[in-house]
Amino acid sequence: MGRITETVKVLIIINVLVYAGSLLSADVAYRLFSLYYFENPNFQIWQPITHMFMHDSSNFMHILFNMFALYMFGSPLEARWGRNKFLFFYFSAGLGAALIHSAVGYFHVHSGIDALMALGVSETEVWNLLNETLVPGSYREITQIGIEESQRFFNSYNVPAVGASGAIYGVLVAFGMMFPNAELMLIFLPIPIKAKYFIPGLIVLDLFSGLTGFSLFGQNIANWAHIGGALFGFIMAYYWKKNSFDNTRWY
Repeated sequence: MGRITETVKVLIIINVLVYAGSLLSADVAYRLFSLYYFENPNFQIWQPITHMFMHDSSNFMHILFNMFALYMFGSPLEARWGRNKFLFFYFSAGLGAALIHSAVGYFHVHSGIDALMALGVSETEVWNLLNETLVPGSYREITQIGIEESQRFFNSYNVPAVGASGAIYGVLVAFGMMFPNAELMLIFLPIPIKAKYFIPGLIVLDLFSGLTGFSLFGQNIANWAHIGGALFGFIMAYYWKKNSFDNTRWY
């Protein structure tokens, strides 16, 4: 393990403080600072930024894994790029993750609306259903479009996204491009694998989960946010690597 860099240290401290604060007032914190679907009444303009510092208060491993990854892969990038360039990259990847997550959410929500309207449910009734509190049995109309489709429909609209994972997937991709032969290991698979193979493998798993709904790492994972962060991270890192800008440090 290398030395933790200053900006990465500050980001970790902020994440931990926000996590601790959310334990004290979870309902308010999650309603205000998580990333809601942009047509949901709970959506606020600052949420694409603030959701990057929120983590699941019921799952300590969520923040632990994210902050460990930020330390392990973010510090080498900051040491190479400098503080400002790393911050620009980190937040851009996080915003890219929010954009792709929201775009996929839009597809699921409006596909569900179209399907319900085709069954004779009015558009007003659909929006009323979406904005009610979910109670088993009260969504018979929604389940007419299929269990899996109705879950994606409802979850895309009502379940907010939290976590730094999107930004960290961007960091992972950049690390893999800058240090392709670095050897990495999964905890449950203690075999060293070079970053140039390991990181694309993780992204393929997220793509598989996003397309099929089946996840090897548990439920309620924003796979498309991971893919969005990785995509935006790749675009930036590739551009910088191919230009002399890559050798310029921002202070």
